Amino acid sequence: MPPTHVLIVEDFALFRQFIRSTLGKRCDLQILGEVSDGLEAVQKAVQLKPDLILMDIGLPSLNGIEAARRIRKLVPESKIIFLSQESSADVVQGAFDVGAWAYVVKERAGSELLAAVDAAISGERFVSSEAQPGHLSSHLSASGFVLAGAAPKRNPHKPPARPPSAAPTHRDN
Repeated sequence: MPPTHVLIVEDFALFRQFIRSTLGKRCDLQILGEVSDGLEAVQKAVQLKPDLILMDIGLPSLNGIEAARRIRKLVPESKIIFLSQESSADVVQGAFDVGAWAYVVKERAGSELLAAVDAAISGERFVSSEAQPGHLSSHLSASGFVLAGAAPKRNPHKPPARPPSAAPTHRDN
């Protein structure tokens, strides 16, 4: 099976390095490129046509939500996973409204990033345990989302992911 091609969109260099390191533990994931702003994300997505795009929301030049909206129109086959400090129900819902496959709160990325990647690759939606306030959580679970902390469905033909190391914190985004 060919590797899943990934584009990383993150303006904070240390967190971008963490993402690269975490994904690098898996031979089935291949990083095609890294960019640090929303406009570059749209351009690289069109150029590279990645299977997955891991994207921050608080980006320079064009925020991640608007970049995702444009990418979904231009490269609809790419699946977007948001990684953000933001955990409010409105922001999370906004991310899914523009077509996100997964939403991971950065402080939980060490334990949830690869689960979100696996869910998206498997055609399932995923939402971080830190982004499940009240009515959003019940709506998502009723809609068939994989909720972090819930017992995941495991593909018996795929070995379990290796546990990732702890994520660096980033309070600026």
